[in-house]
This record gives sequence, structure tokens and C-alpha cells, in this order.
Amino acid sequence: MDPRSEVLLRQADLFQGPLLLAGAPADDLLGQLPKAHGWTWHAGDQAMLDSRFAGRSHYGVEAPPVAFEAAVLFLPKSRELAAYLLNALASRLGGRELYLVGEKRGGIEGAAKQLQAFGKPRKLDSARHCQLWQVTVEHAPEAKPLESLAERFTLDLEDGPLQVVSLPGVFSHGRLDRGTALLLKHLDNLPVGHVLDFGCGAGVLGATVKRRYPPSQVTLLDVDAFAVAASRLTLAANQLEGQVISGDGIDAAPGDLSLILSNPPFHTGVHTNYQASENLLKKSGEHLRKGGEMRLVANSFLRYQPLIEGALGNCQTCAEADGFRIYRATRG
Repeated sequence: MDPRSEVLLRQADLFQGPLLLAGAPADDLLGQLPKAHGWTWHAGDQAMLDSRFAGRSHYGVEAPPVAFEAAVLFLPKSRELAAYLLNALASRLGGRELYLVGEKRGGIEGAAKQLQAFGKPRKLDSARHCQLWQVTVEHAPEAKPLESLAERFTLDLEDGPLQVVSLPGVFSHGRLDRGTALLLKHLDNLPVGHVLDFGCGAGVLGATVKRRYPPSQVTLLDVDAFAVAASRLTLAANQLEGQVISGDGIDAAPGDLSLILSNPPFHTGVHTNYQASENLLKKSGEHLRKGGEMRLVANSFLRYQPLIEGALGNCQTCAEADGFRIYRATRG
């Protein structure tokens, strides 16, 4: 069981009523707290929770419309996302209890200071390298629309400016990361057809390719509901059409693709996790049509080339700069 869940269960008598677990981990916590509902923005966690606790886990960027008398936020990595989530929960908990749980190395002590906006926070427990905080919401805020927290910026590309809309918690929030910046310089001679932007984040790659190659059908895929929402906003800001879908990894992607583009993710919360990226590389051939291409950017220290060669039989390095490499491979 997730250590944060273990800390909650040490205080289980506090959580016997209608409860919302925001950022709920995909463990047995819902089984231990029968009146609780989960809220997650991770498509993989949602699939696992829904398979075990049907109807009790909810996926999306807004708090689900279920009744709850108290809420627990499992601290996310992003401080901006934590602020949005705390506001969303506190706006529905006037006079009631809001809890915050997280790992010490994830910054729980600093994050707990955000509870001061709602009342007088106090630390209830410290165990399993985690802390549990509680506040009675004396000052319930107004709920802020998520879009009001968007960071908007413009990329000056060869074919004109591209508007990017980023949301709290999305990778490289409010700025262009160096890996994607390098890949944007190497999008020439792409095959036209069905294009997948894997791990789309705010939709920079998918929007760029759709504008540069209008005949292509573009699908943007991410595991994170906030990234899915941001990508839709980015496409709309540039009057571009594309399908944006949520799913846990390449298994959720369509088949018969002409091109897979990616700056693959390898972080989950405060932990490093290469599984989604490695699955993408190993299974790319199952989703590419014959002659289809995969082009991606990755940190130079990651040994992706052997995985790509194992899946597609070939791999070339197109460019290397700023600690990143561009890889290109074609399905024979």
C-alpha cells in the first residue's frame, strides 16, 4: 500500500464518513474506507481503481459532483497544481475538514503552509516518511475556473507564431522545455498521414505538426487529465483540429500510424519511472504502419537506441545538443 495511505489509516477513525480522496493512489485505500470516493487525474490509476471499485473513482480536472463531508489531498509534485486543488476542495468544505498528506521529500511541510489561507492548520501525524495535516475550513474561497490559471505563451516558429496554453501540473508548465525545443527544429520531411503526439503535455508537437502538415490527422495522447485539457486549449487557440485522448501509455494509442512523435515522459510525481517510455519504444512497431516513422527526443544519458533498434530494427541519431538526442526510426 502507498505509504501516504498507510498514514491515513493510522487515523482511520477520522475518515469514516463521506470522504473525497483527491489524487487517490491506485491501492486498497478505497477498500479500507467504504464511504470514500476517489478523484484522480491519472488515466492509469483511474483504470485500476475503477476495475476494483466501480463507480467510486472519478477522473478529470474538476472535483466530481459527489457529496463529501471531508476531503484529503494527496500532495502532487506541482505547487501550482496543489494550490488549484486545495482551492477547489476548500470551496466546497466551509466549516468542515480538509486534509493534506504527502511525502517529506515531496515538500509536504512547505505545502502545508498553503492551508493557512483557509484556517489554522495542524500536523496530525508523521510516519512512513510522510506527514498528515488538517485544517478546518473557516474561510471557504470561491472556486477558481481552471482556465483562469492557464499560462499562455507564444513560440516563434518558422511558419509563424504558435500560441501555447499550459495548465497547472502539466509538464514544463508555462515554458518550452529544451528537449521539445530541439525536436521542433527537426520536424522536416515527416510522413503525412495519421500522427500521434505521445505524452502530449500542452500539445506543442501535435499543434505544430497539424499546422505544418494540414492533411495529416493528428491524435494527441497523455495519461494526465490536465495535459489533455491543455492540449485541447492549445489546439483551439490556434484554430487547429485534432483528437485529444487520455490513456495510460502506448497501449491506448490507435494503430496504423504514419508517425509517432514524442518527448517521452519519465517522471511520476517525485519518483523516476521509465515504464511508459520503454513501453512506447518496445511496442512502437505494433502501432506504426509499414514504412511509418518514430521520431523522438530524449536525454542523452538514456539508453533508448538499443530499445528502438530491438523494436524497429533500425535507429539513427539525427541531432544532439543541450544534453538531448533526436532519434529517428522506420518500421520496415
